[in-house]
Amino acid sequence: MTEASLFDILTEVWAVRAIIASSMVGLMCGVLGCFIVLRNMSLVGDALAHAILPGVVVAFLLVGYSTLAFFSGAVVAGLLTAFGITWIQQQVKTKNDAAIGIVFTSMFSLGVILISRISRNDGVHLDLKDFLFGYALGVSDTDLLLTGMVMAYVLVSIAVFYRYLFASTFQDVVAQTMGIPVKLLHYFLMLLLSFAVVASLQTVGVILVVAMLITPAATALLLAQRLKIVILIAGGLGMLSAIVGMVFAVWLNTPPGPAMALVATFLYLLTVVFAPRRGMVAKAYYRYQRRQQTIAEDILKRIFRQNQKHGAADPTHIREELELGRGTWNGQLSLLRKKGLLQQDELRLTDGGKLLALRMVRAHRLWETYLNQEVGLTPEQIHDEAERLEHLLTEEMLDRVDAELGYPETDPHGSVIPSKG
Repeated sequence: MTEASLFDILTEVWAVRAIIASSMVGLMCGVLGCFIVLRNMSLVGDALAHAILPGVVVAFLLVGYSTLAFFSGAVVAGLLTAFGITWIQQQVKTKNDAAIGIVFTSMFSLGVILISRISRNDGVHLDLKDFLFGYALGVSDTDLLLTGMVMAYVLVSIAVFYRYLFASTFQDVVAQTMGIPVKLLHYFLMLLLSFAVVASLQTVGVILVVAMLITPAATALLLAQRLKIVILIAGGLGMLSAIVGMVFAVWLNTPPGPAMALVATFLYLLTVVFAPRRGMVAKAYYRYQRRQQTIAEDILKRIFRQNQKHGAADPTHIREELELGRGTWNGQLSLLRKKGLLQQDELRLTDGGKLLALRMVRAHRLWETYLNQEVGLTPEQIHDEAERLEHLLTEEMLDRVDAELGYPETDPHGSVIPSKG
């Protein structure tokens, strides 16, 4: 398909309706999904998405093919599911995941059986796969209006009750002591979740709506820590996933729902790898930086000790002791000289280098003392562990260890512990 023909298709009225409806669903699910993920309710969202099916079928039997009837029946089924899950968890004392599995599988199975039976009747056009995977290309003006109203209600509700949702999400016990109705908020969130699932029925279907609820929110949580920022990012990612997924669906002639879910997953995987702080690349770079810093500190400490004992440092002995290759050794020396910690013409420390080396010696000997006095390790056991831990403490933490030990003057081996400064 050429770019011109793709553009022509996307400007058709039905395609514009599908893109607008999908965008609203992506925004709504992304925002609501933040609270679902943070409350560990992902499985509940999956349960509600499947459990609304019998409500849709019963509404069809009573009223016929009506968007409003489908919405009402699905919401009722979703609320019954929410109450059923909560009742089993609290009254029967069944584990949470088991209660969810029991309710949603039975409701979903009932819906499948009902759809299979009524689909055999002449003149009945109720396709199971449209409910399972959605049919965004068949969005009507009524569907568009209903989706817009549901999205507005969900977003306004979250904005109005944001403080209460925030408190009950992170500190439910504190929220209760503040007089916040935590249980009522839980059921209200279930109601919003039911609304979102029903509004997403036409675009992504009951199976894939969970992807739109969970994946953008999970992606946003890798990119930010403040909840308000997370909500904004999740809403934007939900919209982006829906729009790009719809374009790919038209281009490749595939169902839009799965395409949206795959785009959302692709964005999540990109974030997992390249997120600024929590991505795999950032974590690998941080580990590399820590390793290089540890090597530099070990080099400074050993040069300082050899300068004190012998007047000069032996580079071969230090390299062998730290198991460093020649390239790593030369690179570290060059870097230490650039930082002004090592003299340019010989293996001697500058004043700044001596201060840092003394800090490392102090940290090492304090750790040895702590491991001996507080943990109970023998002097023969403490050296290797102290070598690892000495690089982890900040100056403030080191002072606290010193104070807790009563400001010792020597370590378990009898070596003098340098004073601060």
